[in-house]
Amino acid sequence: MTSQRHTHDALLDATRECVLEVGVRRTTLTDVAKRAGVSRMTLYRRYPDVDHLVRALMTREFAALLAEVERSSGQGNAREQLAQRAVDAIRMLDANPLMRRVMQLDADLMLPYLTDRLGSTQRLVEQFLVAQIEAGHLDGSIRPGDARTQARVVLLSTQSMVLSTRPATSGLEFTSLLDELARQLDGALKP
Repeated sequence: MTSQRHTHDALLDATRECVLEVGVRRTTLTDVAKRAGVSRMTLYRRYPDVDHLVRALMTREFAALLAEVERSSGQGNAREQLAQRAVDAIRMLDANPLMRRVMQLDADLMLPYLTDRLGSTQRLVEQFLVAQIEAGHLDGSIRPGDARTQARVVLLSTQSMVLSTRPATSGLEFTSLLDELARQLDGALKP
């Protein structure tokens, strides 16, 4: 094997393939090591268990998605851009094969991120939202308030949409739900 296969990304790519194939719970460090073409000890030195490996994968996956949302050229003022980017992020997460697989097979693994703590990906999203809200304070499109508090409310509101997409949204047009969410965010943040 080349040293390229031993890179952080190669290990996370192998983890992604395993999770897509069998889900989080059935993914093992042995399977990941075999798929990545490295010894189990190489993998164990970098990640003590599957949980750490999957968390690193999810952080990488969703940080890339967030970066794509940030690059999107939002139109309008900061408030309108925030609402549109939130909807875009939900749409992208809904279409993301890894997120779909986790929600299909291991949705309960997301529960601690709703009830116990914020994960690193949620903190990245919150930082993005704080910056968007501060920009809205500056351009006057978002009502005054504590940007961190406002960002947390937006985060909690939007993540419920991500995690409740199916089956809670069945019988309704997904696009209509996202349009309504954008209107709610816009209205809630309006001065």
